[in-house]
Amino acid sequence: MPKMKTRRSAAKRFTKTGGGKLKRSGAYHRHLLAHKSAKRRRRMLGKRGVDRTNVAEIARMLGTSVKS
Repeated sequence: MPKMKTRRSAAKRFTKTGGGKLKRSGAYHRHLLAHKSAKRRRRMLGKRGVDRTNVAEIARMLGTSVKS
């Protein structure tokens, strides 16, 4: 049986942590930032964990096993 192919769109959006969980980037931080307060922009920075209801589907797209 051939190897599973990784969905490249998912691989660009999600990263696996050392502990085996998934991280994602936050939304609303690409453009239209001028009218958002500095506090709000700071809160949108960084990575967040993936919700456990989506972990299995994203792991299947990445072709890996992860902890929920």
